[in-house]
Amino acid sequence: MYDQPRPNRSTPAMTFDQMLERVRYEGAYPTRERAAEAVHHVLAALGRQVTGDERVDLAQCLPVEAALTLTAQIPEGEQLTGWGFVKDLAARTGVSPAIARWDTGAVLAVVTRLADPDLLARILQSLPDGYALLFGQAELRRPEPAAA
Repeated sequence: MYDQPRPNRSTPAMTFDQMLERVRYEGAYPTRERAAEAVHHVLAALGRQVTGDERVDLAQCLPVEAALTLTAQIPEGEQLTGWGFVKDLAARTGVSPAIARWDTGAVLAVVTRLADPDLLARILQSLPDGYALLFGQAELRRPEPAAA
């Protein structure tokens, strides 16, 4: 079977308001404002980690407001592990690592629904260990490249 070109989705699968409501539900946040805060903090942190085509493709899957938060960040030179990501988010936002982990899980659960499985696999492949769990995926071990 031949590879089919991907349709260029000009509109994301959900609006930013729908995304906030979904994150509010996932994170059991008391207000929409708290959900919006989590979305902006986590996507900004993710924007500092994801680079290249994966960054562009992920931004296309997100509502415009979320995509702008992701892409407004300059990627850092050295990528953090999954746990490093949570600790960095906690330090930047002034919350405990447990709250940062909760926020990350709530937001990335929704991002996982918006990104297709192939894109999610590419993103996880481009990031250091520990991110699969943040996206709600199993991470047993990274596959070794096949010998030619």
